[in-house]
Amino acid sequence: MSAASAAAIKDSRLSRFWNATNGKKAVMAVTGLILVGFVIGHMAGNLQIFLGPEKFNAYAAALKALPALLWGARAVLLLSVTLHIWAAIALWQLKNDARPQNYVKRKPIASSYASRTMYWSGPILALFIFYHLLHFTIGAGGTAFDPVDVYSNVIAGFRVWFLSVFYMVAMGLLCLHLYHGIWSMFQSLGFQHPRYTPVLQKAAQAIAVVVFLGFVSVPVAVLAGWVS
Repeated sequence: MSAASAAAIKDSRLSRFWNATNGKKAVMAVTGLILVGFVIGHMAGNLQIFLGPEKFNAYAAALKALPALLWGARAVLLLSVTLHIWAAIALWQLKNDARPQNYVKRKPIASSYASRTMYWSGPILALFIFYHLLHFTIGAGGTAFDPVDVYSNVIAGFRVWFLSVFYMVAMGLLCLHLYHGIWSMFQSLGFQHPRYTPVLQKAAQAIAVVVFLGFVSVPVAVLAGWVS
């Protein structure tokens, strides 16, 4: 078999995989797993603010001191976000094509509130992340910014109460997204069992609550004056 024929067969398999509904769900599951790992790691990094300015600024400086690792991680995250959104849009389109006419009266039975908000919470989170990066990376958020004093940047940002509220609402949406995404990820990968699925749902709920409390603890502590 020639190299061209082998490449054509490979491209055909990839095309069939992507065009299949299960292929799109698998892409969402794998990229979702990468993004969940990033969210948990980011939360752990944020919580270092409670160790004081020296520790927190040292953590931020350590990340910047490894540009290859930092930009490599950013590239993986950007690719994961792009594929995740692409697969979500494709699945949404397939769902609409399968039922071109909406129900006269829709009454959700098995779906959760989290699952029903996945499609609109995702775009809102994308907008929040864009603003959040501009705010704390290049200082475009309208508050005091010092490129070498990340601790003070966070304090200055969260002292503005409506920015803190916006952040906490976004974290609430993130955790709804996480709750549904984590346990449905296992279903997309073919892991579904009447005994274990409820356990996975409870575990996903617990992870989402811990992540929410971890993230919102920072703006709450700043507004309350516990971190200054």
